[in-house]
Formats: sequence, C-alpha cells, structure tokens
Amino acid sequence: MESKSLTNNLLMEVDVLSNRLRNIKQSFKTTNNKVLKERLFSENKNIFKRVNEIYKIAELLNRKNNEKINFSKLLFEITKRTLNENKFESNLFFL
Repeated sequence: MESKSLTNNLLMEVDVLSNRLRNIKQSFKTTNNKVLKERLFSENKNIFKRVNEIYKIAELLNRKNNEKINFSKLLFEITKRTLNENKFESNLFFL
C-alpha cells in the first residue's frame, strides 16, 4: 500500500528541486563569476543526487503498487523526466 502523504511530500520536493535546477542552469549561463559558477556546479550536483535518491524510492513504491494510476507512478515519471532533463543539459556546464 502506498503512503500518499510520503509520496505527496516527495512530489513537492521534486517540483522544488526541478525548478532550482532550471534556475541554476540559467544563472550558470548568464554569469562570468568563476566562484559563483563553482558554487552553482556543486549545488547542481547535490540536487541531482537528491533527485536520484527520490527516483529510487519512487521505483520501489511503483513496484509495490499494482494500481494503474497512483501517486507513486506520477512521482516515478516526474523524477525520471527531471533526471533525463538534467543529464541532457549537464553539458551546459562544460561549454
């Protein structure tokens, strides 16, 4: 059985983290400050790790739930998309 409270909290966290990742990328592209770029790079890495942790939790929740539509499936999809978006755009940090 899925804990809707836990899943909802993780959904909100992923939403906040996804927005922060987008903001970091935008700031990274627009700044020339080397120290700020290093901090943004480090923060991006830490947030990516956390989203990956949530993805693993979502995977477990998703496997244990047989319903066709539920919050754990939504969490799984959202974290997967966030990770894929971040992987795809991570080369921005190396331009």
